[in-house]
Amino acid sequence: MLTEAVKVPLVDTTSPVWFDGTLLPSSEATLHVLTHSLHNGGAVFEGIRAYDGRLFLGKEHFRRLQRSAELLGYTLPWLVDDLQAAAEAVLWAGGLKDAYVRPIAWRGSESVTVSAQGCRIHTAIAAWDWPVETALGDGTGGLRLVLSDWRRPAPDTAPTASKCSGLYMTGTLSRAAAARSGHDDALMLDMAGHVAETTVTNIVLVRNGRLLSPLPTCFLDSLTKRHVFDLARGLGLSVHEGTVSLDDLDAADEVFVTGTSVELRPVVSLDRPGKHSTWPVGRITKALREAFRASTRAHA
Repeated sequence: MLTEAVKVPLVDTTSPVWFDGTLLPSSEATLHVLTHSLHNGGAVFEGIRAYDGRLFLGKEHFRRLQRSAELLGYTLPWLVDDLQAAAEAVLWAGGLKDAYVRPIAWRGSESVTVSAQGCRIHTAIAAWDWPVETALGDGTGGLRLVLSDWRRPAPDTAPTASKCSGLYMTGTLSRAAAARSGHDDALMLDMAGHVAETTVTNIVLVRNGRLLSPLPTCFLDSLTKRHVFDLARGLGLSVHEGTVSLDDLDAADEVFVTGTSVELRPVVSLDRPGKHSTWPVGRITKALREAFRASTRAHA
């Protein structure tokens, strides 16, 4: 028996969406149910913040979008400058100043076979008002993490250097479990049991005035973290990437995460079987957060 359709609220219903070269009302930016990437997880996407109506690290993100597509075996039908202009048009059309921008590319509905032969590549860009303070946790303080049961895949089992939609399922499962247990996010280990990242952000340890972060061998290399590292060097801090153990994490003086959605947020605790670790919101984390906020306005 047919039932009345349930109306589900969208992220945003007012800002136009750039869809394959045309600005459309968001309600008209629709996909076929047999879209290949919907069935097989082959979409690639980015998250970009805009400050004062200007994209922050926009070209770097669009270059990574191109690279992600290449890692999945297809080429975007648009140049970086085209995509940058399209994103700016979305911001202008929606009257958005400080916003979150989501470019995405995917294989179309010409085939649902695994090989994806003959599928057209589509590209879209949407944007909406999403304050940093509401992107993770309650926005009032540091993040409370819990160790995930899921691990990041080895780089020879998945295109881990790409920002591919199919790689985010374990993050979704981990974040949902964290929410059920009263935490803000989950810490994920790599295939060898070393610290990898949270579900959507890179993690950074501070010890003796030195920054340490896991090498992005099985997860996405954060553009935001690269920017934070540059800011840290400008403050006279040393930075290093390498293998990070849970013991290293316990010994840290401060811990924070970086990512487009959250910018830079302190971590105050981690729960794992038989152990509860805590860290203060320290001087270096605060200084870097202030420097980051200042840099976003300078770039804008």
